[in-house]
Amino acid sequence: MQKNLETNRLQLRPLGNEHLSYFIELNSHAEVLRFIEGRALNEQEAIEDHGERLAAGTLVPGLGVWSGFSADNGEFVGWWSLSPVMDDSGTPHPGVADLGYRLLPKFWRQGLAKEGAREVLRHGFEDLGLQRVRADTMAVNEPSRATMASCGLKYWRTFFVEFEDPLPGTELGEVE
Repeated sequence: MQKNLETNRLQLRPLGNEHLSYFIELNSHAEVLRFIEGRALNEQEAIEDHGERLAAGTLVPGLGVWSGFSADNGEFVGWWSLSPVMDDSGTPHPGVADLGYRLLPKFWRQGLAKEGAREVLRHGFEDLGLQRVRADTMAVNEPSRATMASCGLKYWRTFFVEFEDPLPGTELGEVE
């Protein structure tokens, strides 16, 4: 079971069915998904994304997705996650998680991605005893790379993934 997390400016609540409308809104912004899908998701795709993230939150106690809300006014900001890292057999690697985050554009460049990420990282290491947290993004996604670095994550490698319909910048690889 995930617990509620808080920072000075954010209330992070474990993802639930009550957050579906926020996921639909967030995924309707093409600029939010520019380096992930290259386009906005339609409502059905956003519903599926929400369901997959809910399911992933049941695999390892304490890991999952948190919906983030402004501590000042309760407005939805985005989500942060610590997801299990799976091995080739589909079993979660013990002590390892994958960091993720996605914010509405009006909350970009305010330090909120970093603030929420630092809190879920604190939770992962201090509360859950994780040994390692990783994250990856497209090499050209400078804002996400800056957030990762500001949270203390270190560049490890550049790797290349083949996609059926690659996004611009794919040729420069993914960074972890």
